Amino acid sequence: MENNSRSKFKKICVFCGSNPGHRKVFSDAAIDLGNELVSRKIDLVYGGGSVGLMGLISQRVQEGGCHVLGVIPKALVPIEISGESVGDVKIVSDMHERKAEMASQADAFIALPGGYGTMEETLEMITWAQLGIHKKPVGLLNVEGYYNSLLALFDNGVEEGFIKPGARDIVLAAPSARELLSKMEQYTPSHDHVAPHESWHMEELAYPKEQSP
Repeated sequence: MENNSRSKFKKICVFCGSNPGHRKVFSDAAIDLGNELVSRKIDLVYGGGSVGLMGLISQRVQEGGCHVLGVIPKALVPIEISGESVGDVKIVSDMHERKAEMASQADAFIALPGGYGTMEETLEMITWAQLGIHKKPVGLLNVEGYYNSLLALFDNGVEEGFIKPGARDIVLAAPSARELLSKMEQYTPSHDHVAPHESWHMEELAYPKEQSP
């Protein structure tokens, strides 16, 4: 269904698996998220692969007429790009530069189901939000409860005094792409930053200071 409302996001970074998962529901979710981005005219920033869920969402967004930028470390090019690359591909030196480049390009972050890499990238963006490095929403597309255990771990972190309740609210989650994007559109940070946003030297993190709209 066409979504005629203009999104506040121009580009969203999607973290996801280079494997498709064992169940078709994960592939369907990647394609559905791609359709939702296209309907809202949101460009895609992602990890640059053409395999697994990465390949599915990037192909769908490109076919829908939106721009696709893949960011991939040189060492992973032969592993994650199988066949023709999708959209524009920027090859970087290492994983740190990959995350910094993806973060600087995007207005928000979404994690589809994935493995250690997906979770590590997502957790770093959550941590950067807590620290005050960025003020962008971070969402988990919780396909059939894939992230239930991770969300429960965060809740336990609050209960045990390791995560502040306001910082727990950094993480948004929903079972469908449409519901998740709606939550992200309405997101306003409510937590106290560990350090003021303006105090971070973004260039030292290879992360440019955010532009005012």
